[in-house]
Amino acid sequence: MSNKRVSSTATAITQGPKHHFFGYYGICPWDATGRYHLCLQSDFHDRPPAAGDTAVVGLVDMETGKFEGVAETQAWNLQQGSMLHWLATAPDRLITYNARDDDRFVAVVQDIHTGQKRILPHPIAAITRNGRYALGLNYARLKSMRPVVGYAGLPDPYAHQNHPTEDGLYITDTATGEARVLVSYAEVRDFLSHNEELQAGRIWFNHPFINRNDTRVSFVVRVFDETREIGQTTMLSASMEGGELRAMTELGASHCDWLTEELIFGWVTMKEGPAYYLMNDTTCEYEVVRPDVLTRNGHCNFTHDGTWMLTDEYPDENSRQPLFLWHMTEEYRVDLGSYHSPLPFRGEIRCDLHPRWSRDERTVSFDSIHEGSRQVYLIDVSEAVSA
Repeated sequence: MSNKRVSSTATAITQGPKHHFFGYYGICPWDATGRYHLCLQSDFHDRPPAAGDTAVVGLVDMETGKFEGVAETQAWNLQQGSMLHWLATAPDRLITYNARDDDRFVAVVQDIHTGQKRILPHPIAAITRNGRYALGLNYARLKSMRPVVGYAGLPDPYAHQNHPTEDGLYITDTATGEARVLVSYAEVRDFLSHNEELQAGRIWFNHPFINRNDTRVSFVVRVFDETREIGQTTMLSASMEGGELRAMTELGASHCDWLTEELIFGWVTMKEGPAYYLMNDTTCEYEVVRPDVLTRNGHCNFTHDGTWMLTDEYPDENSRQPLFLWHMTEEYRVDLGSYHSPLPFRGEIRCDLHPRWSRDERTVSFDSIHEGSRQVYLIDVSEAVSA
């Protein structure tokens, strides 16, 4: 196995003094034409957003380099932003972002050209590749149990229920707004009836990722533990029709992506220990992937054909965050850069790189604070992926 390095340098597409970031990984921030890059703008980044704090939803025009705000939101955090998406039913004009509507968190579908908006009843955490359905979470519940990924300002209506039947992972028809609970907390409690800690504690869901043909979703289930940053974690998968729950691991899980319709790749803990594993969603079999080289947790996502993995890593002992590509079959690494993540930017105010592919998979977008403010950067990887 040999390491290669791309000669291209990271180029900022946003500038201070205000801060800009897309937020999460594995979501394409470009519209279908490649002209607009979606991101948030905030006045601060050295504290978590509080109730009433507003971020600007906007577009970077790749032809002029200018940022244009198109909306505001009070449903955001520094880790995942407002879960911005281009809606696949009209990816040249429709965006989605989470927002607050009086006493509830919702999602907004907005036409960037006309400004026309419509409201969906639940915030969005993931959208099917065809754009038809969105999965959502109760971000007020997340705020109370895992503040880094929650939204401030509203109480969790199920705060005193460990496993509510009417809350969990929601599915919404993006065209009609019709919504229902796809997987409830009570359903997961019953499915994991042997898990004593989960039976006794409050639980919450996070990181829903939908597979390549929109038929199944993986997500993590965590038990709230006031003594630990993250409590006991299980990775489950479920049918996008509901039911058919399967446990990928009950020993711990972090970030993942679907490599195929049935193969999940991610940083999880098996009996062999924490590492990157390839898991079969049908058989629940798994195998570890190069633990001698892929040694640190990151935010992995793949090209459409599954040839290349793009990922970052958490800061090392020198506060450097690596960004690299990994060739899945030939097993070699292409280093894209390493970016300083200064203290005290850890915990709720950290800036993970959260890399994302462009639609033509020739460019990588990521967030970083290595130049003093939180901004969006691009790297040309066309030479590396075509080699």
